[in-house]
Amino acid sequence: MTPDEFSSLYREHQTPIAKFLARRVEFVEVEDLCSEVFEIAWSKRDDAVDGFELPWLYRIAGFVVANARRRANTRNRFIASLAPADHAPSAESIALSDMALAQAWGKLGLAERATLALVAFEGLRVEEAAAALGISANAASIRLHRARTKPAEHLKD
Repeated sequence: MTPDEFSSLYREHQTPIAKFLARRVEFVEVEDLCSEVFEIAWSKRDDAVDGFELPWLYRIAGFVVANARRRANTRNRFIASLAPADHAPSAESIALSDMALAQAWGKLGLAERATLALVAFEGLRVEEAAAALGISANAASIRLHRARTKPAEHLKD
């Protein structure tokens, strides 16, 4: 991939990748993480499959988000170790959360959540989600079916 082709790829896919990141991390981190995604994509540009560039970028972004969360969790554990043990969540955070939906989402496995998020939130087709996750389209379809039926069963109760 030439620098001009990569520039075109960046211009075409920067907005969807930024939106993908914005749904997963704090807004102030989006620009830095988006830059990190395209920096990695540039270094691995020969691995991109024609016609599946966006799913490939989503896969890279998924890894970048996971790394950012690990860093944040490490930082938060350290900060939490300094906080007094007698704190509770704010009334606002309790009021804003939908417990039934959160519990239903929590019952999904990480793989099922990732598949459902790519299809439902990012609007990818099953084949594209499969490419982004590095699995077969059949495996993605199975994960998606499970991810759709588990929360529905839980929410019925």
